[in-house]
Amino acid sequence: MDIREIQVTFDCADPRALSLFWSAVLGYELPPPPPGFGSWDDFSASLPPEHRNSASACVDPAGNGPRLFFQRVPEGKSAKNRVHLDVRAAPGLVGDERMAALESECERLVALGATRLERHEPAPPMSHGFLVLQDPEGNEFCLD
Repeated sequence: MDIREIQVTFDCADPRALSLFWSAVLGYELPPPPPGFGSWDDFSASLPPEHRNSASACVDPAGNGPRLFFQRVPEGKSAKNRVHLDVRAAPGLVGDERMAALESECERLVALGATRLERHEPAPPMSHGFLVLQDPEGNEFCLD
């Protein structure tokens, strides 16, 4: 069987803002606008008002990570995510050094609009410690 690429899709209220947030978190970028448009703003202005900001995406510029897709939905988030992203912010680090790296990255993400929820201390061998945050629309993710 061939290995499949995946896309992670977020239901949200503001696709453009959330794609810019996750681009900053992950070092991703917005894909180029459709042919014939100099920017995504130009493309958006060509749409009927009800279709503006109905979707957005961001991609790994190196092409290794999954594409993230953001689609506007009318309902708000009402429960804990069943699936979430783990952002690997301290690979290879352990103990105090790991937790310090996670705390530093958490400060950066909070400045971008994330909300800090919980700190889980290391509990080897099952966990080396992690932080739980929410993106600007309340989707939980972990700094791992």
